Amino acid sequence: MDPRADLVRYYHWLHRYGLNDAHSGNASVRDGNTVWVTPTGACADTLRPFELVACSPGDGPGPGASLDGALHLAVYHHNPAAGAVLHAHNPHTVALTLDGSDFHPPDFEGQYYFPRVPVLDIPYGEYLERAPEAVAATLAEYPVTVVRGHGVYAAAPTLDRAYKWVGSLEQSAHTTWLARQAGTL
Repeated sequence: MDPRADLVRYYHWLHRYGLNDAHSGNASVRDGNTVWVTPTGACADTLRPFELVACSPGDGPGPGASLDGALHLAVYHHNPAAGAVLHAHNPHTVALTLDGSDFHPPDFEGQYYFPRVPVLDIPYGEYLERAPEAVAATLAEYPVTVVRGHGVYAAAPTLDRAYKWVGSLEQSAHTTWLARQAGTL
């Protein structure tokens, strides 16, 4: 399969299943020496594979790449096993981590995959400058991380695995929210 078509499909699913709005988040996939990144302002409903931006790890993000293009390249630099990076705005995850505390999923699946999800506190005005290094260093040790008030980042060998991390984290956060509402947590 074409890695660009796969990337578009997973980016679309992030929106379809409520992990992003139509124009938020971003994604990338490594294809040999090229990293394909979603363009700035991409619409998940209409994005086509030919619109992805080719980036070279040595040269930085290509023109028109997502504002997180440098972050994606930093993740691949810090984690040579990474083949895909997804960024989503998981609503329950973001809401439960607004206090800046690391998230410890209470459910079985969450504990199995990531007993601790680091939450990075990066001031919004310093995000573009500080996030690439901070997120990349964290994703070299953990499969997922959260930037407080912003969203989730996942790095994995494949798009499918990164998508699993993003979805599993949101399911754990949603379960946590429901348990708190029910008074069982």
